[in-house]
Amino acid sequence: MTTANIGLVVEDEWLLRMEMVDELREAGFQTLEAATGDAALSLLDSDLKADFLVTDIRLPGGADGWTVAEHFHARHPGKPVIYVSANPDLAARRVTGSVFLGKPCDMRQLLETIARLLKSQLLK
Repeated sequence: MTTANIGLVVEDEWLLRMEMVDELREAGFQTLEAATGDAALSLLDSDLKADFLVTDIRLPGGADGWTVAEHFHARHPGKPVIYVSANPDLAARRVTGSVFLGKPCDMRQLLETIARLLKSQLLK
């Protein structure tokens, strides 16, 4: 992992979002964050170049995590998407190559998952 890796974290629970962002930054990632799906879509519609997405599924506003992931995947094909949610995993809605982690999510597991997905992307 290098500081060149940029992640977008989309989580409406501010304490959990802060914990994820802090852990990712301590691991050497540049990290952007959004509290709503609509805010995440705005970031994705800008010139944001992200290497991975971590998103909750149920988000306030018009866009849920499934929609955010689909939008991210369309803008960044092949980049890792990790759903972190207490909501049921709807495998049919997942973007290709994504991973689902249930809440509460162990931060070490999240970091290991991101590292594994980024590494497998490099090997392609």
